Order: sequence, then C-alpha cells, then structure tokens
Amino acid sequence: MTAEYRITESRLGGEPTLVVTAPDDRARAVLALRGATLLSWQVGSDVTGEPKELTDGYRDEKELLAQDGVRAGLLAPFPNRVAHARYRYDGRHHDLLPGHHGDRLIYHGFAREAAFALAHATTTPDSARLLLRTTAIRPGAYSGYPFAIDLTVEYTLTADELSVDVRATNVGDTTAPHATGWHPYFSLSRPIDDLTLHIPAHTLIRTDAALVPLPGEDARVPLDDRPDLDFRVPRRLGGAVIDACYADLAPGPGGRIETVLADPATGEELRVWQHSGYLHVFTGDTLARDRRASVALEPVEAMTDAFNRPDQAAALALEPGGSRAFAFGVRYVGSADAAPAGL
Repeated sequence: MTAEYRITESRLGGEPTLVVTAPDDRARAVLALRGATLLSWQVGSDVTGEPKELTDGYRDEKELLAQDGVRAGLLAPFPNRVAHARYRYDGRHHDLLPGHHGDRLIYHGFAREAAFALAHATTTPDSARLLLRTTAIRPGAYSGYPFAIDLTVEYTLTADELSVDVRATNVGDTTAPHATGWHPYFSLSRPIDDLTLHIPAHTLIRTDAALVPLPGEDARVPLDDRPDLDFRVPRRLGGAVIDACYADLAPGPGGRIETVLADPATGEELRVWQHSGYLHVFTGDTLARDRRASVALEPVEAMTDAFNRPDQAAALALEPGGSRAFAFGVRYVGSADAAPAGL
C-alpha cells in the first residue's frame, strides 16, 4: 500500500496545532488552530538534501498570543490599517476602537486571533488538504463590525507548494464590507540583504506618514517614478527598507501573478502567487525579534484603508448569502528547476 501524507495533532504550549507531513518526510507544515496560522513550512532542499525552513513564523505560544509582526496571519475582514479605526458603511459610522483616545492604530482584522476548527481533511500519496472553519465573526463579537461572516481556510500541501484558499460567506442579513489577505514571512538565507526580489507590478500605492494611502488617484504612482522601489527587473534587496503596497500586478504566461524571492548563491527560489489583488512588502525592520531575517510578501485583496475608500466599495461589498474566495500560495523551486520569473 502506498504511503500517504500524515496529519497529526500537537501543541504549541497550550495552543492546539496540526502537523502535516509528506510520506518521505521532505515536506512538512505546522498550523495553529488559533487564526489558522501557518507556524512552519519546510521543504527538502535540493542543495543540502535536508528539510529547509522557508518561513519565519511564531516560535512559541507567547509569540502567537502577542501577535507581534502578525507572522503568517490571515487578514480578515480587512488587511492592513483602517485610518483612525473608524469608517462609514451603508450610511452608518463604525468605530473599531470605541473609547480609545490617542493611538488608534488597528490593523489586519480579527481572523488572525479567532478560534478555528478542522472541518475536513483529505490525504493522498501526493498531497494533504485541510479545511479549517470559524464562525467567530458575529455582531457584537468585535467592536465596530456588526456583520456575520463565516470563514473557511483550505490549506493544500504538496512536495514543493503550499496553497491557501480563503472563502468568506455573509451569513447575516445586511451587506458587509470584507477583504482578505495573508502576512507570511519568507527567507532563503539570513539576513535578507543578498536575496533578490522580483515584483511584477506597475504601480506603487502612495501613502502619508501613517502609511494610509492618499485620497483618490493621488494614491497611485507609476513605478517609473519610484525607481528605488521598482523590482520589475529582479534585483538585490541590499539595505532597502520597504513597507509598501504594489498594484497593477501582471500575471505570467501561466495566469498566475508571481512575486519571486531568490537566493543567487544557491539558485533557490520562492514564488509567491496570487490571481488578483495587491501585494504588500515589508522587510521586517521593526520586528521585535530577528529584524531583516525574513521578508513579508503579502497577497491582499484590497489596499490599506479600503473601508474608507469609495473606489474600493464595490470590491468590498459582500451581499447576504454571498461568498467570495481569495486564493494564494507559495512554491519552492530548487536550483535545478529555477526558470525565469513569471513562467
């Protein structure tokens, strides 16, 4: 009988986790049920022959609970910031931090800390598929978000790829604003300075000092005008400090939009893919630990502060009974298999 992928239960301190392992032990992922959070992803390196850690996730229960850096967090019902934690929707004002004065920073939604449960799992000799579900987002559960959203997160692990499909369903009786994203940190070597990055984007989202996009079309600037942040031609990260959102992403011949992080010393690549949306890049310069040891490459469905932007309203609207999915993932390409970016 052919061996199949294995799924076992474990714990990170007191937090339940799921460990997914390939039959030959050359692919492995660890997921926390809190936030359906990816803690670790390892693939057998064709350079060393040993499993290689490709993410920089939470290392212990304390980090997971603190959420510093939002390591591999699933971002819903909004990615990134909502300016001043306030927005107006369908004629009503909403306050995500009622009673808070001074610093009113809020970002990356609520799903990253919600309790998920394993709803279904399928294993074969070639892959494992896990469906996680939460019903935590309900009126009254989170200040300023009086909507009812069911979230399912489907993780698929193969020998060289991790795919994620997030589906939001509005189970309430009013239209809800909703967008999804992912906040993983990747590295092929440390620090990240000698890695190269390729981003197939034509536009940069311009922000104010608080990292909130400027109003209207002022938010969009051609990358021809920002050569310091232009990675349309792969180039070394060096000492670049980046916390920026890229738009007008161009798909490759296969239809996927691929952002490529590569290690010239080994020829290895990580290809972060999505089919739509935006890409946020953060070089980890302000993390509590291991700054610039990894780079966050974040597929997001909508730009920062989308809840306050009329130009994003139609994309956010999730009608009662309606569902919307946002899919993304990452593939490891060994040195022997590396091909030009976008193929």
